[in-house]
Amino acid sequence: MRHTWRWFGPVDKVSVRDAAQAGAEGIVSALHHIATGEVWPVDEISRRHEEIKAGGLVWDVVESIPVSEDIKTQTGDWKRHIANWQETLRRLSASGIRTVCYNFMPILDWTRTDLRWDTRHGAKAMRFDLTDFAAFDIHILKRPEACRDYPEWLQQGAAERFSEMADAKIAALGKNIGAGLPGSADGYTLDQLLEKLRSYQGINRERLQQNLVDFLTEVTPVAEEVGINICAHGDDPPWPLLGLPRILSTEADYAHMLDQVGARANGVTLCTGSLGARPDNDLSLIASRFADRIHFVHLRNVTRDTDTVPCSFFEDEHLEGGTDMVAVIAALLSEEARRREEGRQDHRIPMRPDHGQEILDDLTRGAQPGYPAIGRLKGLAELRGIERTLTHARYGLQA
Repeated sequence: MRHTWRWFGPVDKVSVRDAAQAGAEGIVSALHHIATGEVWPVDEISRRHEEIKAGGLVWDVVESIPVSEDIKTQTGDWKRHIANWQETLRRLSASGIRTVCYNFMPILDWTRTDLRWDTRHGAKAMRFDLTDFAAFDIHILKRPEACRDYPEWLQQGAAERFSEMADAKIAALGKNIGAGLPGSADGYTLDQLLEKLRSYQGINRERLQQNLVDFLTEVTPVAEEVGINICAHGDDPPWPLLGLPRILSTEADYAHMLDQVGARANGVTLCTGSLGARPDNDLSLIASRFADRIHFVHLRNVTRDTDTVPCSFFEDEHLEGGTDMVAVIAALLSEEARRREEGRQDHRIPMRPDHGQEILDDLTRGAQPGYPAIGRLKGLAELRGIERTLTHARYGLQA
C-alpha cells in the first residue's frame, strides 16, 4: 500500500515534514477554506501542491470535495453544485490528483460526543457515548419527536445524565456534535442545526439513496474521463442520527451503490473505524468483496461498549478493538497483487493511519482532534509492521 497522511494545510499543527519523518510517502489534503459547492480555483490547487512539496512529500489524495446539502436533498443550487464538483475534478486531474474521497452523510460528518476522552493509560481518544448523544438530542437540541428514536431505557438514562450535566459539559456536547467537516471552520449552532434538520423533512432512506445514485450518475463519467477514482467514505457512526437516514453503513449499502453505478471509477473509501462500529460488519470480508472498487483506505480501530446497534464506542489503538487488522491488510495486499498482474496503474492502494490517540507530547500540542502526530506515527508504524511481515519473501505474500 502507499502510506499517506492527512494534513489540514498550513494551519495544521502537525507539519508535512512531521508526516515524512513518521514514514508517510504522500499527503491527503483538501481546500477547506473554499466554500462548499464552489469550484476550487486553479491557483489554490497549485498552492496546496507547492505547500506539500516544500515539506518533502506530494499530494496524493483529496479528502474531501464536500458534497453540499443542496446536492444531498436535490434542492436549491444542487445542479450548479454538481457542475462545480465536476469542474473541480477536471482541475484536480490536470494537477496530477488521481484519487478523490467524499461522503454523503446528511448535515453531520463524523460525530463524537467527546473529542478527548481519557483512556485507561492516560491517552486521549475520541468517543461516541450513546447516552450523552441521546441527552443532547432530547434535552439540549430539543429536536421535536426525538424520543421516538430511543427506547424507554435510553430515554431514562439520557434524562438522568442530563440532570447531572454541568454547563461546561452541555456546551461541549453542542460544540462537538455540531462541528463541521474536519479541518473546516464550519459548524452549527443549535438553532442552525434544527433548521438544517427541517430541510430533510420528507427525505427518507430510499430517497437519499436515490439522490446519491443521481449524483454519481453525473460525476462518475467525468471522473472516468479525467482519470480520477472517486470513493465514498462510510457513515460515522454507521446508523441514523437525529432522525436523519444514513445510507453507507453496511456491506449491503455499499453493494447497492456500486451495483447502481457500475463503473470502476466509482468506488469505496474503506474505513475500518467507521464500519467497525457495527458488530455485523465483517471488515475483512467487506475488503475482499469490494476489493476491485476500493480506491482508498482508512485504517483504525474502535472498541464497542456493547455489540448492539447503535452503541457507545471509543477509538482504540490501531491493533486493538473489534477489527482484525491483520486480516484486513492481508485482503488488501492480495488485491494489490491481483492488480499488478493485470498491469493496473492503481495497483498501490493509498492508505492512511486514520485518527489516533493523543499520547506523549501530543497531549500538549493541541492538534486537530483525532489527528495527533505521535499517536498516528505509532499507528502507521504498527500497520507498516503488519504489511512488511505479510509481504516478507520468506514468510508471506510477495511484495
